[in-house]
Amino acid sequence: MTYIRPKFVHPRLPQNQIGYTRKDYEGALSTLCAGCGHDSVSAAIIEACFNADIEPHRVAKLSGIGCSSKTPTYFLSNSHGFNSVHGRMPSVTTGANLANRDLVYLGVSGDGDSASIGMGQFVHAIRRNVNMTYIIMNNGCYGLTKGQDSATADYGSISKSGHVNIFQGIDLCTMAIELGATFVAQSFSGDKQQLVPLIQAALSHKGFSLINVVSPCVTFNNNAGSTKSYDYVREHNDAVSRVDIVPEKEEITVEYDHQSVKMVEMHDGSLLQLQKLSPEWNPEDKLSIITALHKATSQNEILTGLLYMCHTGVELNDLINTTDIPLNQLTEKELCPGADILDAINNNFR
Repeated sequence: MTYIRPKFVHPRLPQNQIGYTRKDYEGALSTLCAGCGHDSVSAAIIEACFNADIEPHRVAKLSGIGCSSKTPTYFLSNSHGFNSVHGRMPSVTTGANLANRDLVYLGVSGDGDSASIGMGQFVHAIRRNVNMTYIIMNNGCYGLTKGQDSATADYGSISKSGHVNIFQGIDLCTMAIELGATFVAQSFSGDKQQLVPLIQAALSHKGFSLINVVSPCVTFNNNAGSTKSYDYVREHNDAVSRVDIVPEKEEITVEYDHQSVKMVEMHDGSLLQLQKLSPEWNPEDKLSIITALHKATSQNEILTGLLYMCHTGVELNDLINTTDIPLNQLTEKELCPGADILDAINNNFR
């Protein structure tokens, strides 16, 4: 079995304004579970980059560890890429950004990668206003290690093992707004109509852009007590061998407007309540959006759309006055300007 896409390209595929087809923005075939919401996010990234007329080789995609952090393999195969260690994607992106500010930086992470082991790096990337788009594929569990609750799991939710979560979940959007993020949005992986333009807007924003995407996990949404759970089937199955499979699921898609709360059924039968912001919403009013997010949480709703945006923030390169020229293109004259310049620098510290 191969996970490499065929190289054949239809000669009449639609092209964007710079002459690229959607094929040019694709990657390898996904090895994630069938129906995983992360694949929907990857498809949205492909569509957004195609629509935004971004040259694939100008994108630097970075990730940490987790199911979500595998997804850069599945889009933009002709871009730069770096898969860092767990939770360290923000610092790697910061360093790359300071070395070459000409690239478009796209960081992909998960709720474990950002809200637990990588929390420290996540918050400092925000407060420094690193010029990047930071997409969190948030499913509330650790998919690579058998579905334990992550730090974003809702209070009272039930894990695959049947344990009730006794801790309050971390609201990454509210935290990002409080820390000074200049672009914050929230969406659902199955709502392509909303997610694609949000990614486009984030990619065009100068400064730190966060998109928290609720992305259902198809494998660990089988709660204890369900007749469709693995444990129940094992107890009622007289089998000659014990072989686990991940059943194929249909991708969850949804369309809804801002005038109603949408109830979306997950793969395990549980319901997710989504509410879109009104088109008249003012995303520059920080206090009102924080209040709205708290209200939605108290009503067990997830507020989606462009939550907050600030046009007055200064991105990191401008803040510390880095060079416009990528470091690998600086000449010896620029790197070694002479004794007089060195003396002037040293005099500033006396």
